[in-house]
Amino acid sequence: MSATEASGSPPTVTRPPCLLLVDDEPSVLSALRRLFRPQGYQVLLANSGAEALAMLDAQPVDLVVSDMRMPEMDGASVLEAVRSRHPAAVRMLLTGYADIDSTMAAINRGEIHRYIAKPWEDADLLLVVRDALTRRDLEQQNARLQALTRTQNDELLQLNQSLEARVAARTAELGQVNAMLEAAYAELNSNFTLALTVFAGLLEMRQDGIAGHSRRVAALARRMAAQLGMNERAQQDVHIGALLHDIGKIGFPDAMLGKPVSSYAPNEVTRYRRHPLDGEAALMPLAQLHGAARIVRQHHERVDGHGYPDALAGEAISLGARIVAVASDYDGLISGGLSERKYSTEMARQSMRGGVDTRYDGRVVDALFEVLAQSNTAAMPTQEVEVRELQPGMVLAQDLLSPKGAILLVAGLAFEARVIRQLGMLVARDGLRVMLTILRSSVPATAGSAVAAPAPAPALVAGQPGAQGPAA
Repeated sequence: MSATEASGSPPTVTRPPCLLLVDDEPSVLSALRRLFRPQGYQVLLANSGAEALAMLDAQPVDLVVSDMRMPEMDGASVLEAVRSRHPAAVRMLLTGYADIDSTMAAINRGEIHRYIAKPWEDADLLLVVRDALTRRDLEQQNARLQALTRTQNDELLQLNQSLEARVAARTAELGQVNAMLEAAYAELNSNFTLALTVFAGLLEMRQDGIAGHSRRVAALARRMAAQLGMNERAQQDVHIGALLHDIGKIGFPDAMLGKPVSSYAPNEVTRYRRHPLDGEAALMPLAQLHGAARIVRQHHERVDGHGYPDALAGEAISLGARIVAVASDYDGLISGGLSERKYSTEMARQSMRGGVDTRYDGRVVDALFEVLAQSNTAAMPTQEVEVRELQPGMVLAQDLLSPKGAILLVAGLAFEARVIRQLGMLVARDGLRVMLTILRSSVPATAGSAVAAPAPAPALVAGQPGAQGPAA
């Protein structure tokens, strides 16, 4: 294949141009043959229009020169027939008469390229023929190029359509993969948070009387972070920081656990003030927990600069740490973890207000009160049921805890038949009476009201880890 053919350009015609000369006078034909043959043209001679048309049907002709005045079929008729049967041939008329009407008729009927008057000038006739053939070649090349362009455009259109279809299919495939990755990441993140929640519960099992503190603080702190306009990543850091804010207490001796901070001896206070640093050190190896580690270190700082361990003040304390400080102290007051007696909700509110601009950031305290108000007005109705009353699709409204505070089931769990069976086996094995708090909206319409309880048995109630009974 030549370079021209490989590039898609029209191939060059290698044969010499073929001229068909038509005249009823042999002398004229001889003169024309002598003129054109030395120029390299292939020359065909015809004495009449019928003979000329027969030659045209027998082989390809590039240009026809016909005399106007001939018997039986004049030049205009010959060229008209040529135009009809072989339109690619260039048509030229020789006329020795100044008959404008006949010439115009020939031009219109035969669509001739030029007419030439007899007698002609050889140089002029050669130039006219050469120019006519050149124009014909250009027109044919242009036609071939246009046809090639149309073909290539059609192929390109089909290719684009095929490409668009492949791109659409690939995009859909990537969309499915991304959706699967997002779902996997969400599940991984959920499992990670659940693991941290379980770990926090295990820490609290050493501290009698405060089981659930970290989870309550984490839930409250996250809502406060959202109230203050923090983004999702920052809210997650606040949630984790709140869950693990007491992780530094893991090394406390038993004598320090289970009693309020206000009753600590001086040496115990010194040890207690170290736990934010110990907690940060425990979390720093995990890059994902660096934001939470900063919160753990700073959650005992005060806005007036009299906190510990770094005596930071005001905006130097991260907003997450200021949120956890407020949430932790509020829960500690109402649960009895900060003093020798439990505070009522109103007393705890007054205590928090009294600490504004000294211990606490006023904006954060306002966010606490707003979240508490929303909780009071937006609480979803619940219903307590026993394990034997559970049905698939019911949703747990509160964490189910063991008597020592370990999480057995997490709030938000939609019960499946498998989980119900496992829980039933646990209850039957240990002789427990387990009451679960279920979202009323998840109770099927066919489910009846709670059945009267059987004979008293050890109790394990959702959200109440302090109930008496064997550890699960």
